[in-house]
Amino acid sequence: MKFTPLKIKGAFLIELDCHRDERGTFTKFFCKEEFLKAGIKFNSVQCNVSVNYKAGTLRGLHFQMTKKENKLVSCICGACYDVCVDIDKNSPTYLQWEAVELSQDNGKMILIPPACAHGFQTLKNNTVICYHVNEIFKPNLYSGLCWNDPKIGIIWPKCKKRIINDRDKNYELL
Repeated sequence: MKFTPLKIKGAFLIELDCHRDERGTFTKFFCKEEFLKAGIKFNSVQCNVSVNYKAGTLRGLHFQMTKKENKLVSCICGACYDVCVDIDKNSPTYLQWEAVELSQDNGKMILIPPACAHGFQTLKNNTVICYHVNEIFKPNLYSGLCWNDPKIGIIWPKCKKRIINDRDKNYELL
């Protein structure tokens, strides 16, 4: 595993070692020891899978109001544009964002640190996102930011038709 820090403190691009042969591939998805060697303490307590039928599906920008949740995000089928937004008002990168393309082929993951909102837009039909989190999901602490808030200024990939549920469409602007 190769760990590359991103501009938002605590965010990392993680490149996986994928072993290929005539049978297919084998990839070590998570290794606590390798994370600790990179100085990252991550304790997965819940794993979530998001299946997205259509390219252009946008989910987010979501966060837990405790601002203690880390997410380790990968794309296990298809491809997505994955976004991390710093929502810590005391951070030098407050409201800055970072995006990476994750796909079943590129062997990359992103670690979303605490006090960050997370979202993604699918780039292919039938995209499956898997993410481990270090906190149990609490519906009463669930919140989000408007995906196209001009104060954040995320540049989302163009698509023929963007699919967003009503909740994500209607978060208030900052």
